[in-house]
Amino acid sequence: MNYEWFKAQVLSLTGINLTAYKENQMKRRIDALIKKNMCSGYGEYLIKLKSDRKSLEDFLTYLTINVTEFFRNPSQWEVLEQQIFPLLLQKKKNIKIWSAACSTGDEPYSLAMTLSKFIPISQIQILATDIDKEVLAKAQEGFYPLKNLVNLPESFREKFMVPMEDGFRIKDDLKKCITFRQHNLLKDPYPLGMDLIVCRNVLIYFTEEAKRDIYTNFNRALVEEGILFVGSTEQIIMCQDFGFESNKIFFYQKKKKM
Repeated sequence: MNYEWFKAQVLSLTGINLTAYKENQMKRRIDALIKKNMCSGYGEYLIKLKSDRKSLEDFLTYLTINVTEFFRNPSQWEVLEQQIFPLLLQKKKNIKIWSAACSTGDEPYSLAMTLSKFIPISQIQILATDIDKEVLAKAQEGFYPLKNLVNLPESFREKFMVPMEDGFRIKDDLKKCITFRQHNLLKDPYPLGMDLIVCRNVLIYFTEEAKRDIYTNFNRALVEEGILFVGSTEQIIMCQDFGFESNKIFFYQKKKKM
């Protein structure tokens, strides 16, 4: 029972296609999990995943690489606030935003806070998706330890968060701006008509073939001249091949039809 066999079993069990992930990185992560769970190999670990719900949830959470924080890479958020949001809001008052692979929700809440500088919070609606139900539950709960908030401006913390014993909780009026939903970038239909798609620090784990499919689908999901915002290690080489042109560094605009 080798890794190829295990990948097929995981696809059947969870719907996650491990073939789309960079093999060396993913195999190392799974081998570490097998060792941590004191299993003899892929076969015994699969039995554990099928028989123990907690082990399966831990596997999915570990697999989907949830590393996030509020306003990660602050200089990029400055570009979003100072240039991208004004550009999009020139055309319409209510823009549609999708935070893809949103993890524990730090990113969509950061988006809502920033957008509140331009429009009333009651008008903000952001779709936030992730493959992992466990992190989506944490996002909906809206509680964050202080370490997640190192880049969060003090004014936003005071306006949108309630101090708790071990961290901070998102206020309900901000929570209402976000709709959290489970979504698999590799197989589920993409929402359409988006003005801005934010997908950061996730695609680096996928193979080039998987990334090509995702970029193509993101382009289809965007309105004409909509914007894709990617992570600091995810510049799109030959972005024109996917129907984009570079707007600012890490921001790609869907080409206007001639």
